[in-house]
Amino acid sequence: MLLVLCNCLSVTFAQTLTASEQEIVLQTEKNLPQMMEILKKSVNINSGTFNVTGVKQVGDMYASELKKLGFTIEWVSLPDSMKRAGHLVAFRKGKKGKKLFLIGHLDTVFEPDMPANPFTILNDSSITGQGINDMKGGDLIIIAAMKALHDLNLLNDATITIYMTGDEENAAEPRNISRGDFIARAKEHDIALAFEGASGLNSIATARRGASGWRLEVEGKQAHSSGVFTGAGYGSIYEASRIINTFRETLSKEQYLSFNPGLFIGGSEINVDAEAQRGNASGKTNIISPKTVVIGDLRFLTEEQKNNARTTMKQITAQNLPGTKAAIYFTDGIPGMAPTEGNKLLAEELSRVNLALGYGKVTPGNPGSRGAGDISYIAEYLDCLDGLGASGKGAHAPGEVLNTREYPKLMKRAAVFIYRLTQ
Repeated sequence: MLLVLCNCLSVTFAQTLTASEQEIVLQTEKNLPQMMEILKKSVNINSGTFNVTGVKQVGDMYASELKKLGFTIEWVSLPDSMKRAGHLVAFRKGKKGKKLFLIGHLDTVFEPDMPANPFTILNDSSITGQGINDMKGGDLIIIAAMKALHDLNLLNDATITIYMTGDEENAAEPRNISRGDFIARAKEHDIALAFEGASGLNSIATARRGASGWRLEVEGKQAHSSGVFTGAGYGSIYEASRIINTFRETLSKEQYLSFNPGLFIGGSEINVDAEAQRGNASGKTNIISPKTVVIGDLRFLTEEQKNNARTTMKQITAQNLPGTKAAIYFTDGIPGMAPTEGNKLLAEELSRVNLALGYGKVTPGNPGSRGAGDISYIAEYLDCLDGLGASGKGAHAPGEVLNTREYPKLMKRAAVFIYRLTQ
């Protein structure tokens, strides 16, 4: 089954690899069949965010492997009311090099009631499976790098914490609890590396957009439809439509900023559960609707961009059509990961590793191409890179695929990069 992977692992060492780094590459190659078996087993365990048992089972599997590599294992439990499994933490402490915080997640978007998609080799360049790209493939890159370094006794004086959350795809509220320990531990380190899906070997994320929510509530005068536009005013649906469209006209061309109305409910009688993102309504064509609610998300690169957008949205909301009034409310979610100078320097170091391995230059990718991720919670405290995980396609969709031609190279790169940072 793994022959297709092993056939593409011949190595040509660049002169810029040290003797130790050459050994790391060879050891990573040697360990690949074992890593692929662990990947297969973990992919075949359903670990949808709300499948507490499945998430914990994957965590236990990874914990067992990391314990063999000299890591101390902890499980961070969350209150039962949050209905989440908790988080896996593995750490070892030394006195040499940068202190690294490596980020993965155990959960996927695929819950047990969704169609199964087991680990299946499709051809000589791809394997499919639920969560194989997002992000069990990335989790195994972390484990593979740690195993190669451990086998060569190169972890002995390193300080590394591996933090794999159990609810990245749908983080539990309140976030100060579900991410409190995550943030506190990260602050004890120098560099954070996240192993979400890679955009190939030559692109890396030095920035990611953040995400927050908004809720628009509009009221109008209920009256006979014959009075619309005149004495009865415009009603709530027209006013909500005006506001949403003005958001689009005013802000839609700003780079890295997006805002999406995901639910729009108006009528004579409405019921909206904003947290569950569902609702219902009733109305008649000859009645001017008195109430409309719209909920949506807002995505941004920096806190300044988020706050400026919110100010503009509030101003638009306040300029009401006759016979209406409106208010908008914002909720914070995941902060943005800004493209800092420290992140840029990390990307340059990764590029040097890439060139030494013969993989070509690495450049920062477009922040607009990525959504929010766990690394964003700590981006203001550490130098950060994301997108070090598996490459492929179809994340969050049936038939998610991992690129097996790039996968061994990404493992080797991660191992050498981590080694350099810990020296």
